[in-house]
Amino acid sequence: MDILLLALRILLAILLYAFLATMLAMLWRDLRQATTSREVARPGGRLVVLHAADEEPALGTTFLLQPVTSIGRSPTNTISIPDAYASAQHTLLTWREGQWWLEDRDSRNGTLLNGTRINSPTVVSTGDVIGVGRTQLKLELSSQPSAVSR
Repeated sequence: MDILLLALRILLAILLYAFLATMLAMLWRDLRQATTSREVARPGGRLVVLHAADEEPALGTTFLLQPVTSIGRSPTNTISIPDAYASAQHTLLTWREGQWWLEDRDSRNGTLLNGTRINSPTVVSTGDVIGVGRTQLKLELSSQPSAVSR
């Protein structure tokens, strides 16, 4: 009887370790797949300055988009705009669900999309003009994946 119990315990331990190894392998595969698909799916993009208060930043200046791009007056933003009408943390442009989303960060003067004030996260596409304070930025997207840089 003791040998039977010992054999059952060893079998249970082997099954438990096999289950854990299988779960770990599945999680590792899913993590690698999610990371790879996210990198490939994100198109390259940039914001181009169309109009700026006091000509800062200069017209035609481009800013490469990151997966999460914050825009505002504070130097801690991804894109810092020296515009007195822009809030410190004015707006957020994020890549999610395969699209770029624009979200106002409770700024005093609001965020404009093609001249219309947005009140909730809104999908943006190539050619859209984003208004932050008195600064206007045009969204340009490319089909090639981009490096995350500025």
